[in-house]
Amino acid sequence: MSEPRPDRHDASDPDDTFEEIVDEATQRDPDLAVIEAGSRTLRAHSGQPQGEAVPARPADPETDKALRAVEQELAGRWGETKLEPSVTRIAALMDVLGEPQRAYPSIHITGTNGKTSTARMIEALLNAFELRTGRYTSPHVQSITERISLDGSPIEADRFIETYEDIKPYVEMVDAQQPYRLSFFEVLTGMAYAAFADAPVDVAVVEVGMGGTWDATNVIDSTVAVVTPISLDHTDRLGTTPAEIAGEKAGVIKQGATVILAQQPVDAAQVMLKKAVEVDATVAREGMEFGVTSREIAVGGQLLTLRGLGGAYEDIFLPLYGAHQAHNAAVALSAVEAFFGIGAEQARSLDIDAIRKAFASVVSPGRLEVVRSSPTVVLDAAHNPAGAKAAADGISEAFSFSRLIGVVGTSGDKDVRGLLEAFEPIFAEIVVTQNSTPRAMDADELAAIAVEVFGDDRVQVEPRLDDALEAAITLAEEEDEYAGAGVLVTGSVITVGEARLLLGRG
Repeated sequence: MSEPRPDRHDASDPDDTFEEIVDEATQRDPDLAVIEAGSRTLRAHSGQPQGEAVPARPADPETDKALRAVEQELAGRWGETKLEPSVTRIAALMDVLGEPQRAYPSIHITGTNGKTSTARMIEALLNAFELRTGRYTSPHVQSITERISLDGSPIEADRFIETYEDIKPYVEMVDAQQPYRLSFFEVLTGMAYAAFADAPVDVAVVEVGMGGTWDATNVIDSTVAVVTPISLDHTDRLGTTPAEIAGEKAGVIKQGATVILAQQPVDAAQVMLKKAVEVDATVAREGMEFGVTSREIAVGGQLLTLRGLGGAYEDIFLPLYGAHQAHNAAVALSAVEAFFGIGAEQARSLDIDAIRKAFASVVSPGRLEVVRSSPTVVLDAAHNPAGAKAAADGISEAFSFSRLIGVVGTSGDKDVRGLLEAFEPIFAEIVVTQNSTPRAMDADELAAIAVEVFGDDRVQVEPRLDDALEAAITLAEEEDEYAGAGVLVTGSVITVGEARLLLGRG
């Protein structure tokens, strides 16, 4: 098995000021820069993840049958890729349900990559301060119940079923009044908001499904809006430039809110700042008001010093790999500070022990997740070029693989060539495959693109995912068992979820 690389120290001057760090960072690629400073002693603060982040099927046969019935009914609606861009239907549903989304404050998260991991971090931080949380994220890795979490754990299957049955008559009422029925995602959003009100939660952490302005989640008036890095994805619906995409995503910024803005392409940042001015929102920018001041590789993750809105937070152990996750951590911390009024209303820091404990407990399934050893198999749900670049950088940094085999299954509506080109430098060979959904790109079609990127001798085609995993593991084992080859499964959240099940993690 190839282990993460041993601890190493940042070699920069410990006397550098944060302002100097910011100045250096602004000269670097805003999507990839890691604001590094100071020599730190590696000290990982241990913390166990809170429960299983990906629930298995219900053990009770009757509950499992009822859950499958709900899943089948939801699947009969418009899928997440078929949209009529408006919030008319979800607003109508909220109205007949009594506006449950207004029963609690919320933090709303948009962006292209990093939304789910950031949401999980925000949730962990809020839980550490004894707040009851509801978290709504998408898509799910394996179980539909993952999308709705209460107090840091996926909603129980029976409660998921009960919530659906409770709102079903109202859903049907709205269906009858609208030109189009509520979609799969709209019904799930209604379920999440209703479940949060019923719990009740102290705060909801809500990830958009797509875009922002007309996303179904955008019937909340969040006091904190989070924008993770924006890049090109869903270009047929959101726009063909970062600026156009930012225009759609800026819709989550509400009157008087605080905007936590991750590092962005310049044109996207300009759009966000303009929107903030229009609605009198306060903006905190990564690399200016907050950021990552040091980052060191540690066994099982990384050790961070974060600059928040209220000051420095040192010796934060994050059990996730990659510079992008460090940036997500800085964004999450600042979002929680903003929620508590720090930086604007109060000049103080949050309790450092609570912060350390929260970050040490974070899990993010399918994000550079190690699921097997000998050989090491890693899963990552990267599905666009920016996500692939972050995953490639992360795995190269954290693991000393002598040879890495890729297993790639993508959706047909993505920038597949861009994704493959991001992985080409790190894959010795690639096994192309497809997942079980209708959206999956045909394996032969994917192989044709892969051959153009990798060359014929580095590409193998296995249409069945189980065969692809077996082939990749065999390729990794061809070297001496001590040579340290590994396998990375990627290309789609669905591919990763199905691989996770096949590898016995479901």
